[in-house]
Amino acid sequence: MEINSICVCGAGTMGRGIAQACAQAGFATTLFDVNTEVLESASSTIEKSLAQLTAKGKITGDKAARTLQLISYSDDIHSCLADIFIEAIVEKTAAKISLFNQLAELNHGDAIFASNTSSLSVTEIANGVLHPERVIGLHFFNPATLMKLVEVVKTPYTNEATSGTATALVRQLNKVPVLCTDAPGFIVNRVARPFYIESLRLLEEGLTTAEQADRLLESAGFRMGPFKLMDLIGHDINYAVSSSVWEQLQKPERLRPSAVQEEKVKSGKLGKKSGEGFYRYE
Repeated sequence: MEINSICVCGAGTMGRGIAQACAQAGFATTLFDVNTEVLESASSTIEKSLAQLTAKGKITGDKAARTLQLISYSDDIHSCLADIFIEAIVEKTAAKISLFNQLAELNHGDAIFASNTSSLSVTEIANGVLHPERVIGLHFFNPATLMKLVEVVKTPYTNEATSGTATALVRQLNKVPVLCTDAPGFIVNRVARPFYIESLRLLEEGLTTAEQADRLLESAGFRMGPFKLMDLIGHDINYAVSSSVWEQLQKPERLRPSAVQEEKVKSGKLGKKSGEGFYRYE
């Protein structure tokens, strides 16, 4: 199936990044969110991002202007007409199922429904959607405009046309698709849990500070230490992923989510997006 138009649902950090990546690749892109203030913020953020890329010589002024022309913003679900939908809304299975079913009623019979979920079961989402064979996971990483990897997550329902089209689209976005089977945490988040949780455990036990752990791991070759990375991702998201993977794997002690991170979430210290996490941000 040829993709000509894309609708990204959810204009938060991930959604706006995915929308920008799609438009930069030349696709007519609609960014949908029920919150008009979030849409306005997304529009401003994308404009600033493109201006920065232009100033650094990463893209031309013409490319930036063309990208802005290709993005439209809407809070009306009836305007969400596209060949593929990529949702980046709240991490709740029922909400994702409801959204996909509403979109299925409004769109043609070949439309693809892709979830950017980082930890929920894509199979469970597909099981509740009218056309489960056209549901797939497209797990982008933050920042979506820069990170090359995208996990393409197949379920037992996903047909070959859907997985083939989704994989081809990722390549058209100048990213690297990795096809994987739906499982708790997929590949990257499953592998990454010990990286975060063991680092948090060392902190809880008083064996290191966030700064020291980050400095040591960065000196060992990591581009970003675990505490800086958790601040960038957002502790609400990172903690939710840890909790989801832990529960889906029958709660192994080695992957028990951190009480320190849970407290960060409860206190609203979510990291860079809130101005404070393990570090403070201007």
